[in-house]
Amino acid sequence: MKKVTMQDVAEKSGVSKSTVSQYINNRFEYMAPATKTRIEEAIKELGYIPNYVAKSLKQKKTGTIGVIVANILHVFSTEIIRAIEDECECNGFHLFVCNADDQPEKERAYIDMLIAKQVDGLIIFPTNGNQEYYKQLKNAQFPIVFVDRLIDQPLYPTLLLDNESASRIAVEELSKKGHKKIGLVSTSIAKKVTPRLERISGFKKAMAEKSLTVDPEWVVADERELLTERLQQLWDSHNRPDAFFATNDLALIELLKFIRKNKLSIPEDIGVIAIDDSPFLEIATTPISVIKQPTFSIGKDAAQTLQSLISSSSLDAAYEAKRYAPELVAREST
Repeated sequence: MKKVTMQDVAEKSGVSKSTVSQYINNRFEYMAPATKTRIEEAIKELGYIPNYVAKSLKQKKTGTIGVIVANILHVFSTEIIRAIEDECECNGFHLFVCNADDQPEKERAYIDMLIAKQVDGLIIFPTNGNQEYYKQLKNAQFPIVFVDRLIDQPLYPTLLLDNESASRIAVEELSKKGHKKIGLVSTSIAKKVTPRLERISGFKKAMAEKSLTVDPEWVVADERELLTERLQQLWDSHNRPDAFFATNDLALIELLKFIRKNKLSIPEDIGVIAIDDSPFLEIATTPISVIKQPTFSIGKDAAQTLQSLISSSSLDAAYEAKRYAPELVAREST
């Protein structure tokens, strides 16, 4: 891939190279708003990486790395951050942690900021919107490890759960306890987040393998704040499943709110199983069965992999995703 230069940006936006330089260095005093907009759009379209990236790569290592999580509210994210921190502490690295809120623009801004601070590498839970920028960073030989989510091309090492196996375990556990009408609750799939899509796909495959019907109305996937309303509409329709599989901890919280609101008993009225564990699930009125992700192994491996990339002389390889096996923690909710 040809490296995009400042001259390319200048030609694309119809200005001089020195004007682009002024923009990059935030000198806007004598720059017309239209000129500023043209340069901004050219940088975005071309995927231009400012020179500070090249400078940071040439300088001595700083002993810092950046971690950009998609949503820090997930227990999964915080446990992985803790494991990364533990591993980095053992090897003399320090962390910057940023939360992208599943927004590609926010993720891009954090990447730029962290590289400007000359971090030695990044661990990213990637959003679905910066693929071209990732390619530019790979071309610039900047070390990155992806966690939890796939992008279109295997540019960097990627570590994530075997999501379809996790769904299969959930269906098998509920089926074993006699549940035939099984629903699924997920946070929104609009942004095509890998684990959510794979868990829904795995759920449908596992149900088919058990010769169980998947009613489309029983697959409830939406923004978190809309889930309890969607579940209530389903329940009021009397087309009710007898168990639910929650695909992550945030979906489970909304499911439990709905169950409490309707004064339902677990598992007598409704069976429940979820992906991701939390201390409160073990001590709930009815302890909740979960499929655990090996978060501390993923975090430790992500840190070790990034440190290996930082020490590497070349990042030209294509990388296969590494999948981790889920683990059932059976409690009383199924």
